[in-house]
Amino acid sequence: MSQSSQELGTEKISKLLIKQSVPASVGFLIMSIYSIVDTIYVGHWIGPLAIGAITVVMPITFLISSIGMAIGVGGASIISRALGSRDRKKALKTFGNMVNSTLQLAIILVVLGFVLEDSILKLFGGKGDILPFAKEYFEVLLLGIPFLAWSMMSNNVIRAQGRPKAAMLIMVIPAIINIILDPIFIIYFDMGLAGAAWATTISYVLSAAYALYFFLKGDSEIKFIFRYFKIEFPLIREIFSIGSITLARQSSISLLIVVLNHTLYTYAGEMGIVIYGIVNRVMMFALFPVIGIVQGFLPIAGFNYGANNVSRVKLSISISIRYAMVLATIIFIVIFVFSDKVVAAFTIDQELIRDSSYALVFVFMMSPLIAIQMVGAGYFQAIGKALPALLLTLTKQGFFLVPLVLILPEFIGVNGIWYSFPIADGLSALVTWLYLQKEIKSKLNTPTNEYAKVPA
Repeated sequence: MSQSSQELGTEKISKLLIKQSVPASVGFLIMSIYSIVDTIYVGHWIGPLAIGAITVVMPITFLISSIGMAIGVGGASIISRALGSRDRKKALKTFGNMVNSTLQLAIILVVLGFVLEDSILKLFGGKGDILPFAKEYFEVLLLGIPFLAWSMMSNNVIRAQGRPKAAMLIMVIPAIINIILDPIFIIYFDMGLAGAAWATTISYVLSAAYALYFFLKGDSEIKFIFRYFKIEFPLIREIFSIGSITLARQSSISLLIVVLNHTLYTYAGEMGIVIYGIVNRVMMFALFPVIGIVQGFLPIAGFNYGANNVSRVKLSISISIRYAMVLATIIFIVIFVFSDKVVAAFTIDQELIRDSSYALVFVFMMSPLIAIQMVGAGYFQAIGKALPALLLTLTKQGFFLVPLVLILPEFIGVNGIWYSFPIADGLSALVTWLYLQKEIKSKLNTPTNEYAKVPA
């Protein structure tokens, strides 16, 4: 067992959590920057409707490319276990099947995207004056989807080999490329929204090229061996049985976007979708420290649960929730005090700044409780209980937020959409807390070995 693995069972929990969380937080920060750069540039140099177009298109492209993420998560699990048991042949077969299935499915979905373009865009809320902008953005971005799917799949395989820094570069490269190319294409070449789309697509291509280079020339234990690219259906079933949770999670988010965009258009027109586009980008950016805490918590909880170090598992849950709640509270205070200045980063339209600031405060109102829901769902993921992990992950979007978004506006108009977020956060946190307490009382009551005595 490596020294880093031993630390998971012996090192002080608070110190260990910070050590595990900071790199994860940096990774999610980079991903957040990568997600909002387009929005900032198009908001200032193209206009609010362009923000609405990105809000419509991005969940479609990420839903299509999430096939790569799902295959990556499922395959990486198999590869990790195969490498651990020194079954390199199975690891290579798994990788070959992952590459084959990812590229085939991504290309098929891209072709369908072009064929069904209008129907898909309208389904996701591309209506009225937003539709022409959405088509302009979507048609270019679709070309980069196979590259994005490959990158997302590769990221998980690289992590499975114990190379987190190399995996992080897959996220860093598109962020940097976007930051460089957006002003060149949008402002200097005056390419409008198509320029933003080309900047993003090129960033996907270069990220995919780095992943390919890693497997061909880098220090990778997993290599391309073409005889292992032949599809083996038992292996494919195993990959998708694990990765389906990721796919279900992404699908639920896409369902939420569909419902939100249609409801917003009904009660607030195009500007409602634009407002949510701004709010959503801020959420993706602002909550990166909380997501980092959860990602840092996962290996600690999983290792100690597997070693039956129950007191350390309970303490890791408690400390992770406390740290995440403190960070989320600070984030809410900053949003509450500076909401108008945060929104002003995306637009100079004063009416849009006012309405978006109001929505932003309500969406973040219960953000400290998000810590309970995310850590609780993460705990079940860490210990390998896929069903409760999935159900708790979907609690906010699927069980509470979607119904509330459909019901509340009938009584109080567009504000009902913004009020739905804190209500859903509160209810999902309550459900997760009750389920987590039941688990702790029934499964984590008695410390059973020497690690339980190690100071936390």
